[in-house]
Order: sequence, then C-alpha cells, then structure tokens
Amino acid sequence: MLVALFKRLLCVLKRLLNRNYMPDIFLHGLESSSQAYKASVIRKSFPELIVPDFTGPLEKRMEALYPILGDKRDWNLIGSSFGGLMGAIFTCEHPDQVRKQVLLAPALMLPQFASYLDRKPVSVPTIIIHGTQDTIVPLERVREIAKKVFTNLTYKIVDDDHRLHKTVDTLDWKSLLQ
Repeated sequence: MLVALFKRLLCVLKRLLNRNYMPDIFLHGLESSSQAYKASVIRKSFPELIVPDFTGPLEKRMEALYPILGDKRDWNLIGSSFGGLMGAIFTCEHPDQVRKQVLLAPALMLPQFASYLDRKPVSVPTIIIHGTQDTIVPLERVREIAKKVFTNLTYKIVDDDHRLHKTVDTLDWKSLLQ
C-alpha cells in the first residue's frame, strides 16, 4: 500500500516538474470502473494514467470530469464506450485542451451526442477502434457520426466484440498516444 502511494506521489511530482508532460486520462464505460481490464493494460505503458471512477447518468459523470481536466491543455483522452462518449463531448466542447483522443467503441449514437452533429467539426486527432462483432455500439452508425464530427479521424476496424479484450492487449499504446 505504501509502495503504491509512493509511486503515485512520484507521478504527481513528475507532472509538476515536467512542463512537457502530456497528461493521459482513461474514461471507463457505463458499467465499468477504474479497475477495468483496459485501464490495467494501458497503465502498463503509462503508470501515471489518471483513471477516475464515474457513476450515474452522463450529466453527473461530466460534472465530475470537468474539474479533473480543469483548464489544463494537451490531454490525451482515452475513452471506452460510454467513456468514449464522455471524451468526445469534452473534445467537442474544449478542443483546445485536447491533444489527441483514442476512443474504443464510443457510444456516439446515443441521443446526448446528437447536438454535436450540428456544430463546427473538430480537428483534434481522433483514433477510433471498433470491433466488427460489437452488438452494443453499432459500428457503421458510429463511423458515420464520427466522420461528421472529427475531421482528423482514423477509424480502425478490428475482429473483436464490444469489450475489445483481444485487441486492447495487442495495441501499441505508446505509439497511439504519441
């Protein structure tokens, strides 16, 4: 327990001392948590990864997210499913604060994202990774929405389901967030 706390303090000090530090945050899905499998995989490459816990409806989650991100810039946002929706909303509202976003099967088809289709497109580099066997978030529908909203979009289609457990292990997270 003390070792984990010490590592966390070292990460915070690194952030404070290194002005070139680019913060990374993982936003988990609707029924997930900070202890999610995807977060643990990404933490192997980025031990300082910020992974808050969110509960409740989207509005409550966004209210919790805004103070975490504050007015800091150069965020790398990684969002999974409902967390991908959260990341996309934040990016649309604050594109100057986001350096890059990686969205894993983002739930962009939900009604809460519809209003962003009528706004000016966002040029933040966006990588979406989506499984062909996803039965929860429809790939084609989300791809069409993403094309309208994000002008600097890379859409990677993989042979996996919604959880992307086969894929997450094989991704080169350092390259993705470079």
